[in-house]
Parts: sequence; structure tokens; C-alpha cells
Amino acid sequence: MKHALECLAHVIFPPRCVACGTALPEKRSSFCSDCVARIEFINSPLCPLCGQPFSEPGTGDHLCGDCLLSIPPFSAARALGKYERVLMEVIHHFKYGGKTSLGEVLGGMMAEYSYPSFSIGDYSLIIPVPLHHRRLRQRGFNQALILAREISRRWRVDIDFLSLKRKVFTEPQVGLGRELREHNIKGAFAVADQGRIVNEKIVLVDDVYTTGSTVKECARVLMKCQAKEVAVLTLARAV
Repeated sequence: MKHALECLAHVIFPPRCVACGTALPEKRSSFCSDCVARIEFINSPLCPLCGQPFSEPGTGDHLCGDCLLSIPPFSAARALGKYERVLMEVIHHFKYGGKTSLGEVLGGMMAEYSYPSFSIGDYSLIIPVPLHHRRLRQRGFNQALILAREISRRWRVDIDFLSLKRKVFTEPQVGLGRELREHNIKGAFAVADQGRIVNEKIVLVDDVYTTGSTVKECARVLMKCQAKEVAVLTLARAV
């Protein structure tokens, strides 16, 4: 009976692609094949530290110029795909359109993807990049927390969304260059419970890696509080 009802619901209300709305023949994916083909997933070759993808095929993973000049405070940063076309559109619907159900879909994709030289299962704690309480009231939700909860659920890795706090309200980073972003975010984060951080291997989760200013500041604060390691996982990366 349950199977029959599910089949009937599938006929009356067929699942649709979360990007373009096209009806899907089956509920194995949340994207149609055309939209999946328009997502540029990030894989090697890339920088093993910051995850910057390289366009030259066959070059192998190697440090990028930025990481050669200044080693970031995190051990590795990885992203599901490039912040463009379909992935950017869906993130905008999720983040600015209030379609929070997309967060579970996107978080699931982050959890299931095979990243180069990185596994979520090697870490002991997942922490989402926090929002200031003013921004949280404005938006109504923290997109990083929604993504992190789905990753935590699928990998059974503990999540902590209380220890890392955003203590300073900053203007949106959108449109700012690297130096202004770093200045804008400096000193914005603090750890409320250092005992929760000590000796933990942490995956720091956010939606988009642009210049890395936000996640670098978060990682710096967590490492100062004696985290054993901090890695960064984002849904998308601006390139």
C-alpha cells in the first residue's frame, strides 16, 4: 500500500529539478541531467592547501602563488564546484530567496562528493561559519548551519554551532576586494567554549569561498584555541 501511494504521488506530483524545475523521471537526483552537466565540479589539478583549481590539465596538484607567499591557517580547503551558472543560481535561491529546503539537497551533495586528498570522516567536529545575531534576524537562518547539519548527519560527525561566535557585525563582503575583506573581517570571531575546541580536528563549513578571508579568520581563531587541525569545506568557490 505504501509503495502504491508513493507511485501515485510520483505521478501526480513528479519530482522536479531544483535548478530549472524540469520534471525528473525518478528521484535519484535533485538536478536534471542538463543542469548537472552545467555544474563545474572541482577536482584535480588544484592547490592542495587552499583548493584553488588549475585550468591546465595534467599538471598535477601543486601550491598556488598565494599559498607559496602566505601559508593559510587551515590545513586544506575544498569546494564542491565553481561558483557560477547553475550552482550560483541555486545558492542564490537558497541563501537570498529563503528556500531553506535547498540546503538539505546541497548539503547532501557536499557530503557525498569525493574530494581530492580530503575526507570528512578524518575529522572529529564540524563547525559552521556563524552569523552575527543581527544578520541572523535579518535572514532568518544561517545557511552554513543548514549545510553543516546535513553533512554531520550523513557522516555521523559531531556538529558544534555554539562555540564559534561572530562577535562583531560587519558589512556584507560582496563587492569588496581582498584587502578590504580581510580588514572588514579581522577580529570578528571569538570562541565561547575553548574546552570544546582543544585537540579537535575541525571541518569548518561555509557556502562560498571567495577570497578566503572569512574562513581564514575563523581558522586562525580556532587554531589559537588549540584545535589540532582546521580544514575548510564550502559548497562553491569563486574562481
